[in-house]
Amino acid sequence: MKIQFLGGAGTVTGSKTLIESGESRILVDCGLFQGIKPLRELNWEPLSVLPSSIDAVVLTHGHLDHCGWLPRLVTQGFTGKIYCSAPTAAIAKLILLDSGKIQEEDANRANEEHYSKHELAKPLYTVADAEAVFKQFTVVPLHKELSIAANVTVMLSNAGHILGACSLVLRLEEKTLVFSGDIGRNNDVLMYAPDRPDQADYVFLESTYGNRLHPQTDPKTELETCLNATLENGGTVIIPSFAVERAQTIMYLLWQLRKENKIPNVPYVIDTPMGVSMLDLFAQNQAWHKLSPEDYHDMCAQFTINADFEDTIATVYNKTPKVIIAASGMLTGGRVLRYLENYISKPETTVLLIGYQAEGTRGRKLLEGATEIKLRGRYYDVLARVIEIQGLSAHGDQTDLVNWLANLSPKPKEVFLVHGENQAADELRIKIQEKYGVAVRIPLLGQTIDL
Repeated sequence: MKIQFLGGAGTVTGSKTLIESGESRILVDCGLFQGIKPLRELNWEPLSVLPSSIDAVVLTHGHLDHCGWLPRLVTQGFTGKIYCSAPTAAIAKLILLDSGKIQEEDANRANEEHYSKHELAKPLYTVADAEAVFKQFTVVPLHKELSIAANVTVMLSNAGHILGACSLVLRLEEKTLVFSGDIGRNNDVLMYAPDRPDQADYVFLESTYGNRLHPQTDPKTELETCLNATLENGGTVIIPSFAVERAQTIMYLLWQLRKENKIPNVPYVIDTPMGVSMLDLFAQNQAWHKLSPEDYHDMCAQFTINADFEDTIATVYNKTPKVIIAASGMLTGGRVLRYLENYISKPETTVLLIGYQAEGTRGRKLLEGATEIKLRGRYYDVLARVIEIQGLSAHGDQTDLVNWLANLSPKPKEVFLVHGENQAADELRIKIQEKYGVAVRIPLLGQTIDL
C-alpha cells in the first residue's frame, strides 16, 4: 500500500491524500491550496496520477481547502463517485458554486483593470465546471461501513468541526486507516463533540492548532467588549468568516448579546451569496447541531441577509455603525474584500478575526501587523483595529488533538500529522510521542510512503 501526500502536508490548505492498494486508488479530500503564491500556483498543476485512474474520492467536510479542487479533478478525467455525509454534499455544492463564481469574477476584473501578469487571466474553473461535479456525489450515512472500491470500505463518524464534518475509517489489505479530517472542539457553542476512534493501524491526524491552546477567556464577553468599543465610536465591525458554522456561531453569540441588551441595536448583516441557503441547511440538519428549531428561527430573525450583490454595495456605502459577517474567513476572496476596500483605512473600523489564518493569507498578514494590504491589484493603508478572538476557532487545540487519540487500543503502529504548518505539527508530534509512546511522522508535500 502506498500513501502519497498531494496536499495538506506542511500547510493547512490543499488537503489531498492518495491511497494506492492493489488495483484501487482512493483520494481522501480534494482541496484547494490557499495562502502564499507558491501554494496557490499548485492549483494549476496536474496530479501525479491521472484523475481517470482514481476510483473514488472521500470527503471529510465541505470547506474549500478540502473540496475546492474537485472541479479540476473532474475536468481532467475523474469519473468516479465522491463519498461524503449528506450535509457535506450540500455544503460542498454551495462552496464550489461560490468558488467558481469568484474565480470567474476575479479573472474578469483582472482583465478589465489590467493587473494580471498574464496576457489573458483565466479562471481556475468556472461555475459550469463546479456544477459538473454534482452528479458524482454519493451520500454515506454515519457509522455504516460501505464498499467504495475493490476490497476497500469506508465508515464515517462525527468530527464536530462544521456541519457534516466527519472522520473516516478506511479498511483495506487487512489494515485500518483513520483520517481525522478537521477535528472540532469538545465544548463548541453549536457543534457536538467529535467521536473518538477506538481502533487504527495508522492514523492521519490534522495538526492545525498543534502548538496552541485555546484561551480560557469567554469569547462572548470579548465579543461584547469589541463591538461596544467600535459601535459607540461610530465605527463598523467586519467579521471575516467561513459561511459554514463559524458564521452561525457568531450569529448565536450576537443574538444572545442582543437578547441581554449588552450590544446596541444596529444593523447586523450576513453578507454572502450562500447566506440563505446555508441557513436553510442548518435548519434541515437539526441532528448535527445543538440549536432547537425555535431558537434557530429567533436567531436568524435578528439578521439581514445580503444575497444579491446590489445589497452588498448598498451596505458598503451605508455610513451608519453596523456589524458585517462576510466570507471568506481568511480574506482570500469573496465579498469581505469589498468591505475591506472601503473600511480598512478608517481608524474607527474593527476587523475581528475569529478563525485560523493560514500562512500567506491576508488574514495572517493583518494578524502580524501589516501596515498595508493588497486588494484586487491595489494597496490600502491598514488604519483599522485588527483583533483576534481565539476562543471562537472551529478547530480543536493541542489538548483536543492529543486526547482524540486516547481511546485507541491497541496503540496504532504510526501517526502521520497532516494539515498543519511545520512548527505546529512538530510540537504536536512531541506531545503525542510523550503521552502514548507511538511513532509519529510529519510527511512532506508530495512524499510517498509505503505501509
